[in-house]
Amino acid sequence: MAITIGPFALATSWVILLVCAAVAAVVGYFVGRRQQARIGATLTDMLLAAGLAARLAFVLEWFENYRSAPWTMLDIRDGGFTPWAGVVAAILVALWQGWRRAALREPLLMGILAGTLMWIVAPAVLRMGTGPALSDLEEISLMTLQGTPESLASLAQGGPVVVNLWATWCPPCRREMPVLAGAQQQLPEVTFIFANQGENPITVHKYLSASQLVLTNVVLDSRKKLGEQLGSTALPTTLFFDASGRLVDTHLGALSSASLASKLKRIEAPDSNMPGVTAR
Repeated sequence: MAITIGPFALATSWVILLVCAAVAAVVGYFVGRRQQARIGATLTDMLLAAGLAARLAFVLEWFENYRSAPWTMLDIRDGGFTPWAGVVAAILVALWQGWRRAALREPLLMGILAGTLMWIVAPAVLRMGTGPALSDLEEISLMTLQGTPESLASLAQGGPVVVNLWATWCPPCRREMPVLAGAQQQLPEVTFIFANQGENPITVHKYLSASQLVLTNVVLDSRKKLGEQLGSTALPTTLFFDASGRLVDTHLGALSSASLASKLKRIEAPDSNMPGVTAR
């Protein structure tokens, strides 16, 4: 789920995107070097246009969640992007540049094809599958704040489940916690589980009390087994399971009300009237 280098962590999907861009640039360079056609600047323009369009489309879709705090539209740390809008923007930039400069057409086409092939192959090479089902995590031993043994299976109630891996020392965890707490109160049909990673109950109690957070389903994963099995030691990491226990989506980093609402939409039942998450 994530690649960690020292104190820094990056979602594997973003690493793959950067690798694909590098592959496209290298292939395009070799194909176009005879005509001295460099595609590096065009690829950069494509990435910038894709990022801008994907963010704008996401903000427009979830504008109600940003309305009360408009400046948060610029905070891309919440991971709010609409992929199809980014792809369309990148293609339009490529077509425009290819139309303007004929020498770019072949190296740009070959570079894009190579990058696309890498995007298809890389997840298989890294064994990035659909991820574990909720049932695969049943045997991991957890503990309530009162010292009672607990498991994810016993907490799940047959509906959608959101599992948040967090710690009190983690600034992004603290930043997103009010959003998750509000969602837990607003959406009783979704089971939210807060699995603290590696801390003792006294520390967790003090944090919750000082922050005036009212949470249910707070458990301790003292040996950090959940993160180990999921392939993500970075915090916060949030997992979204549908009613059948299938892992549908994941999120690395702090969630905003908009990015949380977009993830919850993916795990709701087809006939559900699950409301959106309002900003807090």
